[in-house]
Amino acid sequence: MSDTHHQAVIEGLLFVSGDEGLDEKQIRDVLDIDIEEVRRHIDVLRQRFESEERGLQIVDWAGHYQLTTKPEHAEYFKRLVESPQSTTLSQAALETLAIIAYKQPIARVDVEDLRGVKSERPIRTLQAKGLIQEVGRSEGTGRAILYGTTSGFLDQFGLRSLDELPPLPDTEVDSSIENEVDLFFSQFEKVEQEHESTE
Repeated sequence: MSDTHHQAVIEGLLFVSGDEGLDEKQIRDVLDIDIEEVRRHIDVLRQRFESEERGLQIVDWAGHYQLTTKPEHAEYFKRLVESPQSTTLSQAALETLAIIAYKQPIARVDVEDLRGVKSERPIRTLQAKGLIQEVGRSEGTGRAILYGTTSGFLDQFGLRSLDELPPLPDTEVDSSIENEVDLFFSQFEKVEQEHESTE
């Protein structure tokens, strides 16, 4: 496998790993190359992103790599989020938001376990809309990102604090997910209706 092929694979791996990123050992194991070679390929990719003025960058957190957008482009992302056609949330995003609100801090993998489907895209949407944020990292292998709600979430749903979230029935955690989603749909629809009535 050539250097350029290795680098292309690493770029793809970082893309599909999303917000959680990958550490050097994970990349090494997938490509079956040594750590020094992993670092060399990462350095080449980072330089390429910078020299070609592309919209992405590789962030290094002590050997844990993540593919992210560039901070100098944040204003454009803000315009997208604030555009009229970007105000509504999909069912997937609402389900994900409900789980994060009630179970925070929570990692993406745990959200996916509860929903039963991949949730990277809804999480990205919620982050872009300022409804959730990274609140830390889990202990153990991988140090997965933990998500929680923002003050913008409270404002959007007319809450003064998380204590004002509609209470859930006294049931097991897994069996209450549908209740959470139903509560969120009713809350969100109420906010949407109030917003429309003032326009």
